Amino acid sequence: MFTGMIEETGLVAEIVRSGEGLSLTIAAREVLEGTRVGDSIAVNGACLTVTAVDAGGFTLFVSPVTASVTTLGEFARGRRVNLERAMEASSRFGGHIVQGHVDGRGRVDRVERDSRGMRVALSAPPDLLRYIAARGSVAVDGVSLTVVSLTSSGFTLYIIPETLRKTVLGEWKAGGEVNLEVDILAKYVERMLDRPGEGGEGPGDDGLKRKLAEEGYL
Repeated sequence: MFTGMIEETGLVAEIVRSGEGLSLTIAAREVLEGTRVGDSIAVNGACLTVTAVDAGGFTLFVSPVTASVTTLGEFARGRRVNLERAMEASSRFGGHIVQGHVDGRGRVDRVERDSRGMRVALSAPPDLLRYIAARGSVAVDGVSLTVVSLTSSGFTLYIIPETLRKTVLGEWKAGGEVNLEVDILAKYVERMLDRPGEGGEGPGDDGLKRKLAEEGYL
């Protein structure tokens, strides 16, 4: 599990492609501390398993499925990427629950900078946009962010200076693609509401639906 709080940015140093996927070697420093073969590191939000570690970086394998769902299949040498090690049980929970399971890709539609930060409008596929709520959480390229508002085809964000400094989000340009992971809690709530009744037939948990309606959530 991850929190969406990026520890550092790394640099794609080498890419080896084959019919079975691709191997990424990433130059890094901070995330190497304590990292061993078999550990998990999120690269632009995609949870990957470390296959080799040395003094200058680490190597990971990207399966064809992961390459197709995420932007990792379009990576080139020299690209900067967001890095986060899997969360330890004793760590502070600074972001939100991020699994590193990218749900799909979004597109940067507009970038506007001001004296304090950066406003961004992104579009998202309808099957993902249903899980995104104003003032809710979303992970974009592995960064835990708060949604400012929703649009007919996506959502808007405001990126603060500290996030711009610590991540690659300041390099976003209109037309670029990003990795999206929606809030896992929204998906579980939907699953609970769609759950069949006794015997596998009938509507979902009517009691839960009534309670949510009473509290103004439905």
